[in-house]
Amino acid sequence: MGRTAFLIVGAAALGVLAGTITGYAIQYDREPTPLPPLAQQTMAGPKPQAMNDQSTRHSINANRWHKADEELAKKLLDVPSGAKSEFSGVTSLDIFAAGYYEEVSEGLGGLITDRTRSIASVAWAESDRNFIEIDLLQFHDRNEAEDFQLGIEHYMPTKEYAGNAGREVPGVPDEYGHMWVDSKAQQKAGYEPLRGGRAVVRRGDVVAVVQYVNNRGDVDENVVADLAKRQMERL
Repeated sequence: MGRTAFLIVGAAALGVLAGTITGYAIQYDREPTPLPPLAQQTMAGPKPQAMNDQSTRHSINANRWHKADEELAKKLLDVPSGAKSEFSGVTSLDIFAAGYYEEVSEGLGGLITDRTRSIASVAWAESDRNFIEIDLLQFHDRNEAEDFQLGIEHYMPTKEYAGNAGREVPGVPDEYGHMWVDSKAQQKAGYEPLRGGRAVVRRGDVVAVVQYVNNRGDVDENVVADLAKRQMERL
C-alpha cells in the first residue's frame, strides 16, 4: 500500500475519532435523557414446539419461516390420489442442502451465495416402486435462477449422473427446460436396481427440479416429462 493510501486511511480514522470525541464533549454537561419504553416487549409469533406425532417441520422451527414462503409452496403440484405423501410445504435452505448435495456445507454456501430466497418441496411414493420429489427454488432475480438451471444442465450428462445428453421437455422452450433418464440402473448386491429421471424447468426467478426414482430399474420418460410440464404450468 502506498503512502497516499496510508494518509487517506489515517485521515478517515482521525475523522471518526474526532467526531466521537466531539459528541462526548457536547453530551458531558447535559442531563441524561431517559430512553422511551419499548412499544412492544415481545414479538408476536408462533412458539416452536417439541417434536411429537403432531408436529411438523413448520411447527418445530416456527420462527424460521416467512409468510411469503407459503405462496411458493402453493405452486407445487398436488400429491396424486392414491399416492403416499411424504412431505409438502416450505423447506429451509439447510434441510434442502442436507438432502440434495453430497457436500452439504458447500451446497448450503452455494445456495446462500446464489441468493436463494425460498424453497418449497413435495414428495410422494407410488406403489413402493416410484418415488417422486419436486423442489421449487426461488431466487432474488432471474439471472441467479438461470445460473442454477444451467448448472444442472452442465453436470447431468456426465457418467456420474444421467450419462447422456437428455432431451427437451415437450411444450417447454429449450432454454427454459431439459430432462434426462439415467442411461443405466445403479446395481448393488442385495438391493433392487435403482434408476432415476430428472427434469429442470424455469419460469422467471423460479426453478423447478423434478426427481423420479424407480426401484425396479424402469423409468418412463413420458411420466417425467408430464410431471415437468404440469409443474411448469403451475408456476
